[in-house]
Amino acid sequence: MQKLDIYDTTLRDGSQREGVSLSVTDKLKIAEKLDEFGVNYIEGGWPGSNPKDIEFFKRAAKINFKNARLCAFGSTRRPGMEAAADQNLKALVEAGTETITIFGKSWDFHVRDALKTNLEENLAMIRDSVAYLKSLGCRVFYDAEHFFDGYKANPEYAISTLEAASAGGADVIVLCDTNGGLMPWELGSILNAVKDKINTPLGIHAHNDAGMATANSLLAVRSGIIQIHGTINGYGERCGNANLCTIIPNLQLKMGIEVISPGQLCGLTKMSRFIAETANIAPADQQPYVGYNAFTHKGGVHIDAVSKKPATYEHADPALVGNKRRILVSELAGRSSISSKPHLNNIQLIKGKPETDFVLQRIKEMEHYGYQFEGAEGSFELLILKMMKAYQPLFQLEGFRLIIEKRENGLLYSEATIKVMVGDVQVHTAAEGNGPVNALDNALRKALEGFYPALKKIKLTDFKVRVIDGVDGTGAQVRVFIESCDDQSIWGTVGVSPNIIEASWIALVDSLEYGLLCRKLPRMKEAKDMLDQLKKGKGLSSQI
Repeated sequence: MQKLDIYDTTLRDGSQREGVSLSVTDKLKIAEKLDEFGVNYIEGGWPGSNPKDIEFFKRAAKINFKNARLCAFGSTRRPGMEAAADQNLKALVEAGTETITIFGKSWDFHVRDALKTNLEENLAMIRDSVAYLKSLGCRVFYDAEHFFDGYKANPEYAISTLEAASAGGADVIVLCDTNGGLMPWELGSILNAVKDKINTPLGIHAHNDAGMATANSLLAVRSGIIQIHGTINGYGERCGNANLCTIIPNLQLKMGIEVISPGQLCGLTKMSRFIAETANIAPADQQPYVGYNAFTHKGGVHIDAVSKKPATYEHADPALVGNKRRILVSELAGRSSISSKPHLNNIQLIKGKPETDFVLQRIKEMEHYGYQFEGAEGSFELLILKMMKAYQPLFQLEGFRLIIEKRENGLLYSEATIKVMVGDVQVHTAAEGNGPVNALDNALRKALEGFYPALKKIKLTDFKVRVIDGVDGTGAQVRVFIESCDDQSIWGTVGVSPNIIEASWIALVDSLEYGLLCRKLPRMKEAKDMLDQLKKGKGLSSQI
């Protein structure tokens, strides 16, 4: 089989997703990551459309790409103009990339109603633009925009646009499903018709408006195309583009086509999350292969089987794409979910033992009350420690008071006063915050940081409140989920109460206690020593 190239357009098509606005520095960082990951081509942007992309290409020229070739993107010349005089084509040449991608119209409807020109002039625009760029020594990829819709409307004319690009010398002609409505069963016959007329190598550029972008891209490979366009995480306008985070592992793990090395494939999850973070977009938990839930198991029967043979409920080894298996604890889970891994202090709950059944029953009771331990592994681990009598709290709350005041200037003022016992030492302090929970967090940290300096490294990164049952209106039970992190890991904790402040306090305390324990996962003997120190009123700064 001829070599298959991966063409990434995250920096151009992907940035058209609503809410994404990448700076030049962002784009340069992403380009370097894509190169390291092993894609063949990186479409950097449209230098003829905005100053940001012009600056990007100037700065990118100084980067020594090891695997990828940088591409500038633009359109064919305008109607009634010489290619050499077209400002868009000039900007593409000035971008300085060896490879240039240009798009043109394949659909007669677009030629007449969007370009406002005649069909013959459109063919000349395609042929002249490709030929001009080839005359300058460029490698030219031609994107046949709206090709599939154009073919279904007027197959003869759609094919003639490809013939014009081929006559101009295009190195690859990329068939675009720009509106994203192509069905897989339509693809094969259209591709066969194209190959009967066109000898130039073909590529595919699919959008996901009908949810078929990945399927169409993979089917196109089976039909002989040599270049796949897509974006990381499927970012793009409307419903997005073909998702390279799904396409690449499917090519390698399902179709046996190696487009990057196995070592690079192991970096797929990390790459997906890096680009999500850079774009300031929350990662899609349900995304195949790289999603947080891609290899997550909740049902008890599933967990029991996976703990014995992972292939029973996993189609691939998560490690191959840099992801990992997760076992959730819920009302659907059985004994396997809590006995499938070691817990804090190396406690191992063994399936069939009474203590395991006791822990499971308690978890189900708490979930009935409103708790949810999915994603709240911090609270779950602390619950096990408490039930196994293997942990004593790092501090005891004696009480707190909150003052919330709206002042004449319209601003809300929040202050928390807190009294806690650490060993035999009582600490009484107060702090302000931009809200009641923030004030409580600040006051608690102020009270404890002298005993536990590691608290300075623990940060709250997310805070979510959900009404569990709205029947009681503002008096309903609420569930508070807190996500925290330090320089080593990320964890979640949960609290439930009819009082939002109490629910927040429960989740907050769990987040800090769990974070402190995880600074060094202690063995049982170390845990006993730490508890003895607490009883003597000593701080744990040397231990945690």
